[in-house]
Amino acid sequence: MSNDDILSTPPRPAVEAPDVIVVKGVSKRFTVRKDNSLKERLVTLGKMGRRHRQDFWALNDVDVSIQAGTTVGLIGQNGSGKSTLLKAIGGIIQPTTGTVSRRGRLAALLELGAGFHPDLTGRENVYLNAALLGLTRRETEDRFDDIVTFSGIGDFIDTQVKFYSSGMYVRLAFAVAVHTDPDVLLVDEVLAVGDEAFQRKCLDKIRSFQAEGRTIIIVTHSLAQVQELCTRAVFLNKGTVMFDGEPNDAVAMFRDLLEDRRQTEAEQAHDPLVGSGHVTNVSVAASGRVGDTRILPGDDLEVTMEFEHASGMDDWIAALQINSASGQVVYGTTSTRMGIDLSRLQGTRRLKFVLKDVAFGEGKYFVNASLMDPRGVHVHDLPQGASFDVPAYALAVGTVHAEPELVQL
Repeated sequence: MSNDDILSTPPRPAVEAPDVIVVKGVSKRFTVRKDNSLKERLVTLGKMGRRHRQDFWALNDVDVSIQAGTTVGLIGQNGSGKSTLLKAIGGIIQPTTGTVSRRGRLAALLELGAGFHPDLTGRENVYLNAALLGLTRRETEDRFDDIVTFSGIGDFIDTQVKFYSSGMYVRLAFAVAVHTDPDVLLVDEVLAVGDEAFQRKCLDKIRSFQAEGRTIIIVTHSLAQVQELCTRAVFLNKGTVMFDGEPNDAVAMFRDLLEDRRQTEAEQAHDPLVGSGHVTNVSVAASGRVGDTRILPGDDLEVTMEFEHASGMDDWIAALQINSASGQVVYGTTSTRMGIDLSRLQGTRRLKFVLKDVAFGEGKYFVNASLMDPRGVHVHDLPQGASFDVPAYALAVGTVHAEPELVQL
């Protein structure tokens, strides 16, 4: 074979991992009753009862295949079908239509205290849960000390779990689940209940599972966690898969949906402004790129604000604040901080803040504008008046952009 032949030969495809979860054409219907009392139900028996029932489709023809060794995040708004899909995968509920195929031992943390009997002690519930997850009594005995140590509730292991706090529930349930050597681990938002130290311990355990090639499916509202941990994300909306692929792309699409919803709700809830002074509009752009809501590291960020005052205001302050998607303040300044005295505000007035050479990290950011009096009292605020996106940076995460360099000493 010549060099030309070698160069023209396409590379062999990488060996793909087998599918451990295959969701095919899955839909799930729930019936919501409008007659709440027993008396109302008796009155509406028979054909009339249909008028008092409403079908709700939590999932709509969902197709998802999950390969061994991947970590998949399920994201979406409340009511989008995330938890329903996870329960269908775990076999907790049966789909109305479609099929779910599974391979390997599966451990699920689907809701707080699921599988725990409140009248049994922590010790007894460990053996009960381990048996439900497929461990023999001897295997549970061999791992019992590790389970208790991981949970950190040794002093309460012989207390009935009905006296446990929500955090203790989660710690013991997670400890049991991760010590059953599952091939597939399902986690539904329960980690948010534990304290920070336990959350770090759980995340470390998840990372060790990833290193061992186990499959993990996570439902969480922490988009940063999805970007950090997951190799893939499935974005659900109203029971339908809107996107299935790179976590950064899924998160960006989800944030756009949330922003569209926020703007719609703000318009619907808009009340007539009280007083004669207010912020009427905020817009964001990168210098030289009008209409582009993406802001890149190194850009000059232009924030244009519009103010109005009917009767006139001599001494006033314009303020700018930028928040991350989680609500953290990442930047703020005012005309007073900049040493600028603004001339009288009467009628309509436009100002432009220019932030030079910005270095925001990946994510969505929201711009808040304020009109204040000389004492710093807020006359009117326009919260989240505008937003912008910063694309993902492969070398780092966080709200600050910096190019990393590693020097080996």
